[in-house]
Amino acid sequence: MIQLEGVQKVLGGKTAIDIPTLRVAAGAIAAVVGPVDSGREVLFELLTGRSRPTAGEILLDGVDPFADRECFGRRVGIVFSEANLYTRQSALSNLKFYCRLRRLPLSRATEVLARVGLADQAETRVGDLPSSLVRRLAFGRAILHEPRVLLLADPFAQCDEASISLLRGLMHKWADEGAALLHLSKDAANLDSLCDTVYHLEQGRVADMYRPVEERRSALPFMIPAKMADTVALVNPADILYAVAQDDRAYLHTKEGQLPTQFTLTELEQRLIPSGFFRAHRGYLVNLQHVREVIPYTRNSFTLRLKDPADTEIPLSKSSAAELRKLLGY
Repeated sequence: MIQLEGVQKVLGGKTAIDIPTLRVAAGAIAAVVGPVDSGREVLFELLTGRSRPTAGEILLDGVDPFADRECFGRRVGIVFSEANLYTRQSALSNLKFYCRLRRLPLSRATEVLARVGLADQAETRVGDLPSSLVRRLAFGRAILHEPRVLLLADPFAQCDEASISLLRGLMHKWADEGAALLHLSKDAANLDSLCDTVYHLEQGRVADMYRPVEERRSALPFMIPAKMADTVALVNPADILYAVAQDDRAYLHTKEGQLPTQFTLTELEQRLIPSGFFRAHRGYLVNLQHVREVIPYTRNSFTLRLKDPADTEIPLSKSSAAELRKLLGY
């Protein structure tokens, strides 16, 4: 999770940043948008630990980016506005270099290169790659170490439609696996349909905030489509016990069995939150109306037991357990 509380930054005797609170939960995608003079670049410096706030607290996955650089580097991935890649080296050589730097197996470089759709460009020099493929490579470098938080400065800049689509899919997948993603961009282009929350920054302050998801929900049908062999089944949310992420898409579990959907878990969550669904774990979305009890096995291990005949148990992460406790007031 990304958390800013009472953050201020004073530069040259003037307050450049003044943000009382801003949070991005695990599994969520948010954006801060604003022109160059909005304070966005100062905020990025604070979030990446290059600058220390004058007042307040910044935590990314529980880590202060300025005070604990080593831990920050392990848990956070960054896509900078500039590629910051070695242009005379090949795409694969660049990722291998960062694998060595992070003490990761070199096979991870090949794996990530394929994930960002550059397997056929492995030996191409970065300086010879189109700008859209360079942005893919920059994203690949950011996810090499499988970070829990991603900071993305204009990740779609100079990207063609194919690269935007691929990167959006990867971002959704990262969120589905429980990471928190924060975009910092000059405008909301390509972000409204991606983000849960968008903040508008003006003169270092949040001037406006809106949730595109809520605007989209009003136009969404109440039934959830599930693809069958030759038909499309329409499932009432009330009949869904839980949903699980598998093979880059979400599967519905009802008393009748499992049904595949065309949605990612995050996309499905956006549709089902109004119906009482809760992200219990990075890969599980549960219908709270079907939960019988919360079981704390250890201090950091929790499970939700459902009301179905099989007494199905759903894993509940520590952070989600705290969120659920606050939500239900127990």
